[in-house]
Amino acid sequence: MKATEVIADGFGRIREIVHEVVEGVPAELLNARVDPAANSITWLIWHLTRVQDDHLADAADTEQVWDSERWSDRFALPLPAGATGYGHSPRDVYTVRVDSGELLLGYFDAVHERTARFVRGLAATDLERVVDERWDPPVTLGVRLVSVLTDDLQHAGQAAFVRGVLERDRGV
Repeated sequence: MKATEVIADGFGRIREIVHEVVEGVPAELLNARVDPAANSITWLIWHLTRVQDDHLADAADTEQVWDSERWSDRFALPLPAGATGYGHSPRDVYTVRVDSGELLLGYFDAVHERTARFVRGLAATDLERVVDERWDPPVTLGVRLVSVLTDDLQHAGQAAFVRGVLERDRGV
């Protein structure tokens, strides 16, 4: 199995978790928080998708799906245009809300499809390309992809945990 196939498989597994967490969940639960300083399922899925979109667009030298497909307009969040969730306060987290899981999954799936096409088109040598020289050592494409994968996986797991806690608390 090639390294790019392993990476593609990892992103596919994140897609499975995201769909398991969001599908069939009412907006009330998606937007709920286990306490006032906690992240909601909505925020966690939006954030992991924004980070993937931002980082992959940068690595591929393309426009973010958030902008090119006007997801920013569909979400209509009261946040700066390029917000990805880094550094968000509990108040910022509260502003990331949806009326249904369809919006979250629509954006996530659009980003996932772009990511999958990009990764499938890579050769093993592409993973060695430096994509960020601000770090020591400089970050290669392979390292960036693994970084996004691990961050997304953590947030998808957190969203699954939040769903379980909220459903338990509501007797679902």
